[in-house]
Amino acid sequence: MLNASLIGAAAVTLSTSYAFGDVFGTKHSLHRNIKEGWSFYVVYGIIILVSAGIVVIPHAPLGLITTGVQALAGILLPSATVFLLLLCNDKAVLGPWVNRPWLNIIGSVIVGVLVVLSLILAIATFFPSVNVQVLSLVSAGVLFVGLVAAGLVWYRRRSPVKPMYGEEDRHTWRMPPLGKLPKVIWSPTQKLAMATLRGYLVIAVIMLVVKIVQLSIGG
Repeated sequence: MLNASLIGAAAVTLSTSYAFGDVFGTKHSLHRNIKEGWSFYVVYGIIILVSAGIVVIPHAPLGLITTGVQALAGILLPSATVFLLLLCNDKAVLGPWVNRPWLNIIGSVIVGVLVVLSLILAIATFFPSVNVQVLSLVSAGVLFVGLVAAGLVWYRRRSPVKPMYGEEDRHTWRMPPLGKLPKVIWSPTQKLAMATLRGYLVIAVIMLVVKIVQLSIGG
């Protein structure tokens, strides 16, 4: 537990501070002194203090909080993998290193499985009486049909495109600065998928918080 706490304090809080700096365009790095990267260190310190404050609260349900955090991580994981897959296909960022079709197939299957597992986790957390085996079988069937349908649509719409980059470009490619990257343009299907994912995340997180509060009060 001590090792996990130390790793979490270093990894999670630092990654959050880096993400905060990326989003708001502030200087963020451990290489900068406190005067230059003050916002980075302030965010890092606040997260540490809030986390430590929760731990020292008398009679705090730490076991329930830990379980809730793990459930929250399971719910949020699909969003990270979806954006990771999109990033791996962004030619403006990766150039000749974008995913090949077979990698996208494997990645889509993995993301689909993670989404299904996240849904099962969320439903089982909110409704403990549900039959997990039946839910898993139904979800697996829906996932299989969805992947097959998506594969057929992709196969029918695909068209031979001349590669923009050659193998020699892999050795010289450098990612452009963030400020020079073009704005991402999503298709209507991608916008609908992102809206659905966001809606699921918002609803699932709200229900999870409500469930944790109910268990805390009831316990």
